Amino acid sequence: MQPDDLSVKERAVLFALLGEAREVTNPQLEERAGFRLDGKERRKLNNLKLVDSRRAGRTYAHELTDAGWRWCAGELSVGLRGKATSMEGALYAVLGGLGRHLDDTQQSLADIFRRRPADEATASLPSEDVEKLVMDAYYDLAAEPGEFVKVRELRDRLSAISRPDLDSALERMYRAQRVNLVPQDNQQALTDADRQSALRVGGEFKHLLSVR
Repeated sequence: MQPDDLSVKERAVLFALLGEAREVTNPQLEERAGFRLDGKERRKLNNLKLVDSRRAGRTYAHELTDAGWRWCAGELSVGLRGKATSMEGALYAVLGGLGRHLDDTQQSLADIFRRRPADEATASLPSEDVEKLVMDAYYDLAAEPGEFVKVRELRDRLSAISRPDLDSALERMYRAQRVNLVPQDNQQALTDADRQSALRVGGEFKHLLSVR
């Protein structure tokens, strides 16, 4: 089984997860794109290492892997394979235009598709509450105090908080020296998700966080 042997729905799932640029549950995927990822289609995309899926209560949560991001990037230039619906044809025409734009501007998909802010109903929280949630999430992720954790993992734990609110809280905590934020030394080790989750402070992107 090869990554290019995908059904219309399986390709649609990959593009929908690309658009979200984060982990989404099946109910969220259905709300945003009109379908869920279950059964043999989920197992196939998992086996191909294009999508990571995990149990989230009674449902599944899904996110593109690095291989999934690369597959989507490759689709920008391959064009249609065989017969297609009018919607598929239009989509691939748009993808081709997007691919040309990325080539012209020397950008990647991660520069275009960024993490969706949380729903407005849960986005606005008092700053003290956000900072407390940051600390709680850090201690859940870190094996011991002072250990560095990925900013991406922290964002995943706090996906109910809007990105602007979370960024503001992290910057306040950094300025107050309550947390330490540093870039990843080995930039080659960064995934697209790590790059898009980074926090820009002091003119550089920070990928790792620890509590002082």
